Amino acid sequence: MKIPNRIQPLVDDGLIDNVLQRLKSGKEADVYTVMCGDKVQCAKVYKEASQRSFKQAVQYQEGRKVRNSRSARAMQKGSKFGRKQQEEVWHTAEVDALFRLAKAGVRVPEPYMCLDGVLLMELVTDAEGAVAPRLSDVILSEQEALTDFATMIRNIVRMLCAGIVHGDLSEFNVLQDEHGPVIIDLPQAVDAAANNHAESMFERDVNNITAYYGQFAPQILETRYAKEIWQLFEDGKLTPESALTGLFVEEVHAVDMDSLLDEIISAEDEYYDRQRAAKERDED
Repeated sequence: MKIPNRIQPLVDDGLIDNVLQRLKSGKEADVYTVMCGDKVQCAKVYKEASQRSFKQAVQYQEGRKVRNSRSARAMQKGSKFGRKQQEEVWHTAEVDALFRLAKAGVRVPEPYMCLDGVLLMELVTDAEGAVAPRLSDVILSEQEALTDFATMIRNIVRMLCAGIVHGDLSEFNVLQDEHGPVIIDLPQAVDAAANNHAESMFERDVNNITAYYGQFAPQILETRYAKEIWQLFEDGKLTPESALTGLFVEEVHAVDMDSLLDEIISAEDEYYDRQRAAKERDED
């Protein structure tokens, strides 16, 4: 096929020998299979900001560190240079997350390099060597759903222990190879400790995955892993081997209505006392 303009520099530099086909066109990138020597790899070509349907919302950027102070100031001002730096941060966020997660034992594609907005990484395949399907295209038995859901929860725990929340996790961002689920698409990944929206994103991620597997094994829908895992994380007790139950009981604090009413009455009495005192001063 014709070599895309963004990939041509990597071909010129000898990093890619040939482009085989386009696998998909997503909201933030186009993905191709490419030949690198005698090995088929995956090339993810990030779209320009103006072409992306997935916007770099403030909640995703929060907590991302920029080492160069000049770049940080330019990004805050929104200058042309700053926008370029923001794009680089967006691209490298996925590369950094993939390296961290692979090291933490999370099932993600192995990253190789990112150059000029093109990420080269492992091509995830099925048992026959074909491109692995997305989880959304897979039909599972009840037992397969239970097994793979447990694998996903364990991988999500490892992600959080590595300080990362996916931020957009669903059956559309997971591939199914011969060994089970593989998590993909991480440019919007957020820092679990530095982002104020991390908890809500984490809960949404887990709930999306729960809802998907729950189609095949309804008992999964009764679990509350999101709150259980996050509570352990907040308490500093979460480890990759943490024993989980899938249960979570909200803390309920009883309200003493009599004391509350007494406080309201006292506040009203105090208010009227001040009003009367002020009126008496005016009359004098």
